[in-house]
Amino acid sequence: MNTFFCSDHAREVGEDIISSAANYETYILVECPQPWTYDAFQSKWVPNNLKILVEEVRRAKLPVRFLLICNHYSHKVDYSTLLIYQKQESLSSGYQKYEFKLPHIEEVAAVVKKYLWGKIPEYEIETNTTRDILVCTHGSHDQCCARYGSPFYFQARETITDLGLDHVRIWKSSHFGGHRFAPTAIDLPDGRYYGVLNQESFKSILTRTGDIQSLRQVYRGWGILPTAVQILERELMLHHGWNWFNYKVAGKIIQQSLDNNTILAELSFEDTSDSVFIYQAKLIKDTTRTLEIKGSCNAKENSVFVKYAVDSISLVCEKVVTCTN
Repeated sequence: MNTFFCSDHAREVGEDIISSAANYETYILVECPQPWTYDAFQSKWVPNNLKILVEEVRRAKLPVRFLLICNHYSHKVDYSTLLIYQKQESLSSGYQKYEFKLPHIEEVAAVVKKYLWGKIPEYEIETNTTRDILVCTHGSHDQCCARYGSPFYFQARETITDLGLDHVRIWKSSHFGGHRFAPTAIDLPDGRYYGVLNQESFKSILTRTGDIQSLRQVYRGWGILPTAVQILERELMLHHGWNWFNYKVAGKIIQQSLDNNTILAELSFEDTSDSVFIYQAKLIKDTTRTLEIKGSCNAKENSVFVKYAVDSISLVCEKVVTCTN
């Protein structure tokens, strides 16, 4: 019997979880009751037309992430919720949401196809929900997501109810990476990823209160940014505090050494007074924190997880009028 739990091991060796948020242009979230198989879109409730579409999008290598979601109502309702989150261009605070209530899951593929062709389909509805939080509970993909994700989901539901947050929905989700950081979550529409969560850190994330420094342990990064730039964003977030969550951001890698040991990253942000700041940072490979460990419970071999440290940060531009490109 396999008694290795990748999440336990990652905690034991003290892996820093930053820069592990995936970077996608589009999230397509399909409500579908459990159980889910290892490859979620091969599950029995997923219709054939949707399986084919997901495979076509994978083969085309489009920056689109399909996920199955469900909650404690999913098997009782007579419609299927489809959520599409689309990354906003340039300086942004995350993703734009399109929500559909479809008569049947069979209709999802046609609506998604239309959307991917650049047309907003019918059925779109307005909701008061301003946040959708996905918790990976995909135990058939990795046992840590069942062991830690499922209990966290149930406790998190109670936390949201206790706090009276009617505008927040929480969903069980299929695998979105980083199961060694279970319980792991994505907070949409901003697209930030979190891991090794407990109810205390989750409350801080929900209410954006408490000690911002506590996020250093649970923040995986902001999915709108390239992974290397996520460590620079964390430093600026910890410096600016919870106000940072109201800012619009864009980031890019300017330069990278051939051996990937040194990266020059740039992050621009617009604060609530519409002032724009551009920071550049030299990131260097941190050999003391780079690890060679198993990335999942079922991994046969170790993987190398390269970690970077912020060597220096400099403000290169302040306010739009002083910037020259």
